[in-house]
Amino acid sequence: MNSTVRPGGSATPTVDIDRSDTAHRAWLAEAVRKVQADANRSADTHLLRFPLPQEWGIDLYLKDESTHPTGSLKHRLARSLFLHGLCNGWIRPDAPVVEASSGSTAVSEAYFAALIGVPFVAVMPRTTSREKCRLIQAQGARCHFVDDPRTMYAEAAALAERTGGHYMDQFTYAERATDWRGNNNIAESIYQQLRLERHPVPAWIVATAGTGGTSATLARYVRYMQHDTGICVADPENSCFFDGWRDHDPSATSERGSRIEGIGRPRMEPSFVAGAIDRMMKVPDAASVAAVRALDAAIGRKAGGSTGTGLWSALKIVAELADRGRQGSVVTLVCDPGERYLDTYYSDAWLAEQGMDIAPYTAAITTFLATGHWPC
Repeated sequence: MNSTVRPGGSATPTVDIDRSDTAHRAWLAEAVRKVQADANRSADTHLLRFPLPQEWGIDLYLKDESTHPTGSLKHRLARSLFLHGLCNGWIRPDAPVVEASSGSTAVSEAYFAALIGVPFVAVMPRTTSREKCRLIQAQGARCHFVDDPRTMYAEAAALAERTGGHYMDQFTYAERATDWRGNNNIAESIYQQLRLERHPVPAWIVATAGTGGTSATLARYVRYMQHDTGICVADPENSCFFDGWRDHDPSATSERGSRIEGIGRPRMEPSFVAGAIDRMMKVPDAASVAAVRALDAAIGRKAGGSTGTGLWSALKIVAELADRGRQGSVVTLVCDPGERYLDTYYSDAWLAEQGMDIAPYTAAITTFLATGHWPC
């Protein structure tokens, strides 16, 4: 044992603990390189225009996150979560990564797990779309189903404990794993792409919330850069985010799971930064489906239900601007491709099974686009 001598005193034993592991550090460096290389070879996502009459003086854009390698907005989050877990020493070779996810995050995390060569298990509701499950399994990952979405968290944590793996816990770490000040995050990308538009600083950006990480990134960046842009979060049925935000109640819950996959939660998630959000809208599920079908009719692009939730709110904000005689721009997101939901949101049989009538909401959108006024 080594010792040291205090000035004018006796020798005192010291302890030197060295936890460095050359082989592990080499594996870690290679894993981080692979994840960063994925970002380096990926192009930015497009900013699409939704057609509105030129004379309104209002532009509506959709940031198309469906073009990421894993097909959704969650590709950015998964990359950040993997870098966060690797650099914190939580993800290790041969130990599984476990995640609680309703689908798209698990698809993206399965991709990064395969990229660095670690096992991956997605704990998800049994109602998750078959296409998402297929995409997860195509990466060599495993789907672990639960009947009650509210039990996903505990089951994922327990599974990680049993297997000696790491519970990624996107719902806690999403807002802190992402660099919200810039570094080509989604917010910085939006403003860069709007630079040459007639309204380069949007009046509103509309997001939807699953973890809350995207809305937190957008809201923090807007404040950090001192932009005069409002952040609106659109929330589906069977989600507690709207109620918790409205009532300043971090303990708010919902008794049922969301039918709009990827967004809406039964509890207020730690990554949902309510204080940074300027406005919220509660959107009926039927309105979300009507909006996503209207998007397909308008620009020939199918998207998932969460895109419809955001688009419905964005269209209502456009209507408000038009009613006030204001010009400007509004931005929302294409979260993932509609091809994953052909047997649900694009299926009339599924709508009938759910008792969901989209006709009144389709009529509202049609009337608005034809007249510039939102029907009462």
